[in-house]
Amino acid sequence: MAQQSILLVDDDDRLREIVSLALEGEGYRVRTAASAEEASGVLDEEEPDLLILDVMLPGQDGFELSREVRTRSLVPILMLTAKTDTVDVVVGLESGADDYVTKPFVTKELVARIRALLRRARVPEPHADQTIEVGDLEIAPNAATVTKGGQPVRLTKTEFKLLCAMATRPNQVFTREVLLQQVWDYDYFGDSRLVDVHIRRLRGKIEEDPKDPRIVQTVRGLGYKVASEG
Repeated sequence: MAQQSILLVDDDDRLREIVSLALEGEGYRVRTAASAEEASGVLDEEEPDLLILDVMLPGQDGFELSREVRTRSLVPILMLTAKTDTVDVVVGLESGADDYVTKPFVTKELVARIRALLRRARVPEPHADQTIEVGDLEIAPNAATVTKGGQPVRLTKTEFKLLCAMATRPNQVFTREVLLQQVWDYDYFGDSRLVDVHIRRLRGKIEEDPKDPRIVQTVRGLGYKVASEG
């Protein structure tokens, strides 16, 4: 299997050096950038398998860069933040990040999250016969495609896996803990905000009215489900 590549964007020279060495020791090929501008130049040359992005960058911040990347790429994004405030975490996830790690972090946790992100980023080979229909939504799990009213819907890999996890078992209620385990592959360090923000992002792409969802429904006090009728 080809060596997987990671782009690490952080303006802290020491952190870039330490994290790069740790990730290279785990077998990854690592490129680094100290600013959003430098990172954009690297991304113009090649798309990595994973982007690690610090929130606090000189000039354009990590939120802005994440939004920019999402207009052209579905590369998994892991955000690094020194802030634990709920608003900052949610803004990071809303900007297109798949997950976040709060500084200071333990390298073991960072590597575990990277592995989980890369595992779920793998897309299976297409299989034209397998589709799931929910209202005017058509989901092809093996082909990793979604259409709504015949028009393609562009989902990130995390959003797609989240939708498939629930759509393959229509009307079954999934708790946030179950979704963290099935979609994020996190048994012990998951954050339920990951689920809520990604559900909101998913609804914004597949629902006629995200404020009154018909497909991905909230089951108060329990979790979420995909309604069979949509």
